[in-house]
Amino acid sequence: MNKGTLIGFIKEYIQILFGIILASIGLKAFLLPNGFLDGGVTGIAILLSKILEIDISFILIGASIPFIIIGIFTISKRILIKSIISILLLSISIHLETFPVITDDKLLIAIFGGLFLGLGIGLAIRNGSVLDGSEILGIFIYDRFGISIGKNILIFNSILFMITAFVISTEVAMYSILTYIVTAKIIDLVIEGFEDFVGFTIISKKATQIESALLAEIGVGVTVYKGASGYGSSGQQEEIRIIHTVVNRIDIRKLYRLLTKIDKTAFIIEFDVNNVKGGALRHYFNKKKGTRLSTSIIASANE
Repeated sequence: MNKGTLIGFIKEYIQILFGIILASIGLKAFLLPNGFLDGGVTGIAILLSKILEIDISFILIGASIPFIIIGIFTISKRILIKSIISILLLSISIHLETFPVITDDKLLIAIFGGLFLGLGIGLAIRNGSVLDGSEILGIFIYDRFGISIGKNILIFNSILFMITAFVISTEVAMYSILTYIVTAKIIDLVIEGFEDFVGFTIISKKATQIESALLAEIGVGVTVYKGASGYGSSGQQEEIRIIHTVVNRIDIRKLYRLLTKIDKTAFIIEFDVNNVKGGALRHYFNKKKGTRLSTSIIASANE
């Protein structure tokens, strides 16, 4: 293991540890003292601890074992080992941590409990670990039956919250759903970031003009492919330029206005982008107010 790999390895575990601390704060300072649940295995552990009156730290380990076994056949060995260590550390942290009651407001408890838990789980996932086994179950079912991971987790949690409404109370179940929604949204923000990107593939006879306008007016980088157009059974073909670019969602309307102005007949494909790294786009968002990247800098980032 070289020095760079070792440093990256240490950074990952430091962030996972920080995530575990945040998740345990969400549980011990907000959710557990007030009987609120979250979704997934954490929610099962909280529910069972209330019914059986056993320390949640022990139940969390026990409830995670079936999902860890599933993980042996579903996820990589490295992620599995990280997840086992993370779940054990989370259980220890929950067992050791003690907090005074911060608030009695149920709405604040649901929101801030979900906030801390979401930050913790999100940091763990971003660094290749899982704090909740329901994600592993979702991956397993998707691999076997083709049902999306999101639907699997939604069904799993819907059953959990219905049981909560029946066993504890409808009110607790409703606040727990709110906690789950906050947690899920915060996880998405931590994993994907605050910048929401959209990709575009543009085919136009006025491609050169569009390229120049994208560079000058929106300030994003472009990548150009050479292709051939055709239609019908015989396929009349001609050489075309295919533009590929990625913009922040706030610039979508501006981009469409620009395209409509240059070529109303342009063929446009829009698609979601989960992550963007490097290239001119990051420079664009970091640039000083009132300045613009030169065309030569943007073009060279895509060569």
